[in-house]
Amino acid sequence: MDFTLPATMRDCWIVNDGVMGGISQSSLRHDPQGMIFDGQLSLENNGGFASMRSPARFEKETQVLELTTRGDGKRFKLILRTEAAVRVTYQSDFVSEATWHTHRFTTSQFIASFRGRSVQAPPLSFSDVIELGILIADKQEGSFRLQLKTIKSL
Repeated sequence: MDFTLPATMRDCWIVNDGVMGGISQSSLRHDPQGMIFDGQLSLENNGGFASMRSPARFEKETQVLELTTRGDGKRFKLILRTEAAVRVTYQSDFVSEATWHTHRFTTSQFIASFRGRSVQAPPLSFSDVIELGILIADKQEGSFRLQLKTIKSL
């Protein structure tokens, strides 16, 4: 996926803690160097997360995902949803850096989760992925900014 393209951003959407009463805010903006996901994380009203989501598909032989980002030094999660377990998200942490950095992910780095709690789930296969997202949570109150350039399957 090439996040420098306006068409990629049009397929994305935001899911914040407002779905559970929180007041965190986030937005997506196009930039020729990569889509910007930014906002304000609030812990008020039992809130504390912001995320962006997008449909995604990876080829059957995919062994590694490479996500190229730059950001503000905060910890984010790459989240994946699959056909095999649609209510479960598979999550892997990464820390953003001020300069462009490519984060490499293998299936063994992802933890199955339901509403923030670890759960038993089928093993992750990148070829089963139907949705990807970026999540910021973990009580990191305040402003955040992450710019996404690409996610590639290898």
